Amino acid sequence: MEFTVKRNDLLGELNLVQGVIEKKSTIPILSNILLETAAGSLAITATDLDVSIRCGCAASVREEGSSTVSARRFFDIVRLLPGDSELCCTLLDNDWMRVKSGGSEYKVVGLPKENFPTVPQAPAAGIQLPGSALRIMIQRTAFAITSEEESRYSLNGALLLLSPGLARMVATDGHRLAVVSKALEGLALDPEDAVPPAHPPLIGALMVVLAIGAEDAGRSG
Repeated sequence: MEFTVKRNDLLGELNLVQGVIEKKSTIPILSNILLETAAGSLAITATDLDVSIRCGCAASVREEGSSTVSARRFFDIVRLLPGDSELCCTLLDNDWMRVKSGGSEYKVVGLPKENFPTVPQAPAAGIQLPGSALRIMIQRTAFAITSEEESRYSLNGALLLLSPGLARMVATDGHRLAVVSKALEGLALDPEDAVPPAHPPLIGALMVVLAIGAEDAGRSG
């Protein structure tokens, strides 16, 4: 695998996936991201087995392939490069990756791609929500979301209720309750789809997506 990519394009995608990378995981592969190249593009996948993110950017691909690298180390290298630079990444023996940019050269150790968890494909159909509305709803309920109740897993996230023309988000930590509703024109749902199940703990990842995404839209599958 060998590809060349613009630093700013790659940095935006790497910043996006940091929210789901396991910092102290007992499973080493979860600290890595999966890099896959195809004609003219680089795909990046990260997962903590609860939340998965797939993203990517344009790249000049000399040799197609795939591998995993340490998400944090790769991010730190790219972040320190000049903003207008390009970097060339080459997969070496034993899953090492060489990163070259200008006069700088780095080597990052990886793990075999076969060890990376299989991430399910997202459904093609979904519900489109305005990103600004979704961001406000998360900001107004995030204080009531707990991240320490391992025995009460459902409290680690928020419940998103959708009905025709209305979106409502509910969160609680067992002591505080937060509820916010937003009227959304054009939100058409069938009656049986009005109350979807509670989402997993992806609030932090969603906020990163909404902050970085160029389009003012969030998608809930």
